[in-house]
Amino acid sequence: MADNRNTILAIVLSLIVLLGWQYFIAKPQLEQQRQVAEQQAAEQGQPATGDAAPQTPGAPGSTATGAASVPGGTAPATTAMSREAAIEATPRVVIDTPRVSGSINLTGGRIDDLRLKDYRETVDATSPTIVLFSPKGAPAPYYADFGVTADPGADVALPQATTVWTAQDGAKLTPQSPVTLTWDNGAGLVFERVIAIDADYMFTVEQRVRNESGKAVQLYPYGLIVRNGTPTTAGFYILHEGLIGVFGDTGLSEVDYEDVQEDGRVRPAAVSTGWLGITDKYWASALIPAQGSGFQPQFSYAQATDNFQADFLGDPIRVEAGASATSTTHLFAGAKETAKLDAYEENLGIKQFELLIDWGWFYFLTKPLFFVIDYLFKVVGNFGVAILLVTVAIKTLFFPLANKSYVSMSKMKLVQPQMTEIRDRYKDDKQKQQQALMELYKKEKINPLAGCLPVLIQIPVFFALYKVLFVTIEMRHAPFFGWIQDLSAPDPTSLFNLFGLIPWDPPQMLMLGIWPLIMGVTMFVQMKMNPAPPDPTQQMIFTWMPVLFTFMLASFPAGLVIYWAWNNSLSIAQQYVIMRRQGVKVELWDNLKGSFSRKKGEADSKSK
Repeated sequence: MADNRNTILAIVLSLIVLLGWQYFIAKPQLEQQRQVAEQQAAEQGQPATGDAAPQTPGAPGSTATGAASVPGGTAPATTAMSREAAIEATPRVVIDTPRVSGSINLTGGRIDDLRLKDYRETVDATSPTIVLFSPKGAPAPYYADFGVTADPGADVALPQATTVWTAQDGAKLTPQSPVTLTWDNGAGLVFERVIAIDADYMFTVEQRVRNESGKAVQLYPYGLIVRNGTPTTAGFYILHEGLIGVFGDTGLSEVDYEDVQEDGRVRPAAVSTGWLGITDKYWASALIPAQGSGFQPQFSYAQATDNFQADFLGDPIRVEAGASATSTTHLFAGAKETAKLDAYEENLGIKQFELLIDWGWFYFLTKPLFFVIDYLFKVVGNFGVAILLVTVAIKTLFFPLANKSYVSMSKMKLVQPQMTEIRDRYKDDKQKQQQALMELYKKEKINPLAGCLPVLIQIPVFFALYKVLFVTIEMRHAPFFGWIQDLSAPDPTSLFNLFGLIPWDPPQMLMLGIWPLIMGVTMFVQMKMNPAPPDPTQQMIFTWMPVLFTFMLASFPAGLVIYWAWNNSLSIAQQYVIMRRQGVKVELWDNLKGSFSRKKGEADSKSK
């Protein structure tokens, strides 16, 4: 009796934890995600959170540690204005490619205006396109900058934040036409910044220095990405959003916004290969220094300006009198599309660039699963259908193991009378009861844990599919059929407003959509195919488990719930066929009838 009370208490506490998690954690997180697009649009009219002046990496031997002033003086404080006004306030060169649009700021020579043409804020085809970069003075500035710095005390005039570069009249950056920005320091050094872009999201920035001063100079090329203010994040522990990089052979480095705010800066060891940048859930910007040439990477945060920064300082370049030198850096700025990142990694030799997508610890399972789903999508044209086909493939792959499991479960049903007899015979001696049961299992060649194998098999697949749906941009806004217009978002319907018939928005914990309910029903049916456990407490656990899973999965991506419901349906069919072949009675209808008749009997007894 005490064991039963403890079990009931555990179930009650689990329900409390589940509902509490739904209300206090899941609901705010999902609401936060829903409002991201609205916030991005609303921020266009809000004031900037501070001066977004970048902090140029200090040259070796200087006292700077990533918080040095911009060469030639600090940038002036910015005035709050709309994004459009900030763009119009400075001379610019237009960027126009099949996939991005924006402009290069001739004041400072920064890439600070970029929109992604193929992606919109919501599933509405008329919603605004995604804004990636925004200039200083606009709300939430976010941009990339490049330049050179010199040794401390060097008497050399260098480009700075207020430098106005010149470009050819009518210059326009397209995949077919690079843009050359020029600045003469008036003392014999001519600086050129040649910016090119491919048909997708990769910029190539060549910094050229021509020395006509009559004496040699030593310069250090750098690149930096600045983001002003802490951005809105998805807030899930399985996804990293913040500063990111790969440095040499040390593997992936992930630094949260909160961590760099606390530490001030994170400075990995100098390397000759790798990349660094800032990543969001679906978008990212990353600097790729010339691979094979040494550089010092760094992440930093400036409290005075509320700037997050990823930067690198390259090895020195000596430019002799009458000579010239060039330093090349790549900048990725766009959507984290798997095929594009893989292509950049291979074609440009960027080490582990694929890890810009957070594939997680189960990378070896998650990425292959994505490739299979993506391939099937290209065949059938619907990611939801591709998920259904993958489920069938997985069931087929693991059929031998599942078949063995269901055969063992069928044998368990055949020996149920003997098991009941043993329990009755040794009901006062648990040890002898267990010994007798073990002997029975051994004699009949039954594995009592076999029923757990199908569940254990699908847990890693379930998690991998969850990761694929959650982190890959290919799943973003991918429709299924009917009301499911985004497989990466929860089912938008709810039982508690009669699936939209009642004009009321239930709280998040009551958002039980159609697909979660289908999943719960299939799970309930699957459990009812087995004979009811003799212990009343176990019966109650198995009865409530589908309800718990229905509530729990209601806030998960719809694609994952569809997968689970379809997987349950296939398991029901598979188990039914195997049980019939083993000569075992399928208990489904008897158990369903018994459940309702028992409830009716309990109600009748209470009425008396």
